[in-house]
Amino acid sequence: MRILVTGAAGFIGSHYVRTLLDDGYPGCEGAEVTVVDKLTYAGSTANLPMDHPRLTFVVGDICDGPMLARVMAGHEAVVHFAAESHVDRSIDGPLAFMRTNVEGTQSVLTAAKAAGVRTVVHVSTDEVYGSIGTGRWTEAEPVAPNSPYAASKAASDLVALAYWRTHGLDVRITRCSNNYGPYQHVEKLIPRFVTNLLSGEPVPLYGEGVNVREWLHVDDHCRAVHLVLTNGRAGEVYNVGGGTELSNKEMTARLLDLCGADWRMVRHVEDRLGHDLRYAIDDSKIRSELGYAPRWSFDDGLSGVVRWYRENPGWWKPLLRTTR
Repeated sequence: MRILVTGAAGFIGSHYVRTLLDDGYPGCEGAEVTVVDKLTYAGSTANLPMDHPRLTFVVGDICDGPMLARVMAGHEAVVHFAAESHVDRSIDGPLAFMRTNVEGTQSVLTAAKAAGVRTVVHVSTDEVYGSIGTGRWTEAEPVAPNSPYAASKAASDLVALAYWRTHGLDVRITRCSNNYGPYQHVEKLIPRFVTNLLSGEPVPLYGEGVNVREWLHVDDHCRAVHLVLTNGRAGEVYNVGGGTELSNKEMTARLLDLCGADWRMVRHVEDRLGHDLRYAIDDSKIRSELGYAPRWSFDDGLSGVVRWYRENPGWWKPLLRTTR
């Protein structure tokens, strides 16, 4: 099987590719993998086994249609991770998000259709649903994004579904809760707080830290994505949750404890513009239809992540200049 993976030099895509090349997904042993990645600030070849004999790496922009047309030929499946993903950056510079996330997805789908690709999995986010006070969003809820990032992902979801309805392209969408794990860029909450604390620097907590997120280990997320690729249904959306819901203040407390620090290392900063109060998704569909269930307990996963950053300063210290 030949699988093309976009954005796989980044955090989630690289985990998926490393596991795929390690034959970690039953039924896809021996798969040949092509990665297309622009290598922006959030992507690095250090995240991938570049000398693996079954890996082909192409430096390229997913908005480059002719390049994608050349590379896409001969692949049976596409897993589309490539995206601009940091909400703060989308507030300061939304145009890049609209280009990559919307135009880029259009380009990927166009190339997949022309190449006769069998299945495309479009990886999205729970942020497209907006904020919810109580209860949980199901896949049947309309999208109601509140940030430029979330709006660009919601738009890309609708483009993907349009290719299924109009052209019959087998497109499947996943919408995940907040991911965490090794190799995550230091601009995101958990790695930023961990690397700050390991460096003896205070951590910036938005407002009073009351915003609530559900946390999902990257390994569980990637297993869910692969389940959707191999067993999902065309034209369907699948929520993927981790089952652990924490306020940012509660998350901060856990990270302080794991890093041997206290609340004197916390600095309350002005809240993010339009900061969604709570995300929460109902992922019973992927559990009942595809047999998905998280394998990682949050306590084990989080302590493992802190340990990884503690043991790999050579990976994250060069990234600090992109965020601080």
